[in-house]
Amino acid sequence: MQDQVLQKWVERVSLQYFGLPFRHRASFNGRLKSTGGRYFTKTHDIEISPHQLRNFGEEETEKIIKHELCHYHLHLLKRGYNHRDDDFKQLLAKVGGTRYCKALPAGEKRKAEPFRFKLQCRSCGMEYMRKRRTDPRRYACGKCRGQLVLFQLDFASKT
Repeated sequence: MQDQVLQKWVERVSLQYFGLPFRHRASFNGRLKSTGGRYFTKTHDIEISPHQLRNFGEEETEKIIKHELCHYHLHLLKRGYNHRDDDFKQLLAKVGGTRYCKALPAGEKRKAEPFRFKLQCRSCGMEYMRKRRTDPRRYACGKCRGQLVLFQLDFASKT
């Protein structure tokens, strides 16, 4: 599904369930993995996760659209648009939106990066594995307070 189709879908849901037009931009964002959608208070745009549509279908995605439209319309009406606000909770229940999106299957989530660096204590030999480069001068061994040395690991050995 393309952004133009999503835009029409959001506009239709807005008129059908809220009785108000959606006059901003709706688009897909493939980087959204742990959330179903986002509403931006400054631009009033909405982003929807295409992974939710692919994994759970149009019915669940429409519930996410309703959720984001609750934020949108309440914010423009200057009423409580946050998750904790009663206005938001009541409107969400009225239109049949979902409070939380379903969790994506394990294969859809980002894969864990391998450790690329190792900090090793000069005194006791304790090892600390790191995914990012760190300055060993800023840290000391948690076991003996000794000096640390940084080693870069090759991708073949993931120890």
